[in-house]
Amino acid sequence: MRPLARKIVLPLTLTVIGAGVIVGYASQEADTSSRGSGTLRSGFGKSGEADHDPQDQDPSATAPADDGSAYTPRSTEQNARVGAIFEKDDTGDHFCTASVVQSPGRNMLITAAHCAFDAETGRPVEDLVFAPDYRDGKEPTGLWKVRKVVVDDRWAKSQDEDMDVAFLVLDSKDGKQIQDVLGGNTLGIDPGFDNDVKITGYPTSSETPISCHNRTTKFSDTQMRVQCTDFAGGTSGSPWLADYDPKSHTGTVIGVLGGHEGGGDEDDVSYAAYFGDEVADLYKRAQDEAEG
Repeated sequence: MRPLARKIVLPLTLTVIGAGVIVGYASQEADTSSRGSGTLRSGFGKSGEADHDPQDQDPSATAPADDGSAYTPRSTEQNARVGAIFEKDDTGDHFCTASVVQSPGRNMLITAAHCAFDAETGRPVEDLVFAPDYRDGKEPTGLWKVRKVVVDDRWAKSQDEDMDVAFLVLDSKDGKQIQDVLGGNTLGIDPGFDNDVKITGYPTSSETPISCHNRTTKFSDTQMRVQCTDFAGGTSGSPWLADYDPKSHTGTVIGVLGGHEGGGDEDDVSYAAYFGDEVADLYKRAQDEAEG
């Protein structure tokens, strides 16, 4: 039997994990009346690199493929917590993926560090916005501004692939935090290497998300691996969700697409840094930053 992921649970089923710091900046509100302008960020790993269109399956199928084949997921409460990342507004291309993770401030996302921190400048990417449940140019709950980017110093200084994880603190919108609107998934620490996961992400070449189900395997002592078709540029940061509970409507994020080779140099094989104590520390640091 595989070990259960260790979770730090807060009141009202909030989960806690780690600490790491670096500040981002709020973006402007999106102008959704036009699209197509804007510049796509240069890609690292599976961020911001448009590729071929995914081979979608019928989204109304009664059960998705369980062998790592990509399909178009329904728009559901669970899937709405995953969204596309843009710079400044949605007039350009989305280049990464993020998802809502539970936190005391109810205002936090998790993604890959290489999506939110510019190694060349040594600073967080400015003007990031998050579009949850983004489909065909529409954002059901609008765009959410990123206020702070929190990464580990080992990523900031040397792009340590074992710390390719970032927490994003969002501004409130219309007086509400994102977790108030969409709920959030818990964060799993020390989950083991053999897990059934659902991975959902946004290829830059597509205006709808793709998902796949498969089992993770051990790539190294610090990296997980999974086979999922069509996870190309734009899917960096996609959550690896395990143990979804339909009663509580929550699952456990045990990884994000990134890590080794920025998530992998093949569309059909992806990686994620293993969530150990360092990620737990990073999440606690992010909570402290969110309150500051």
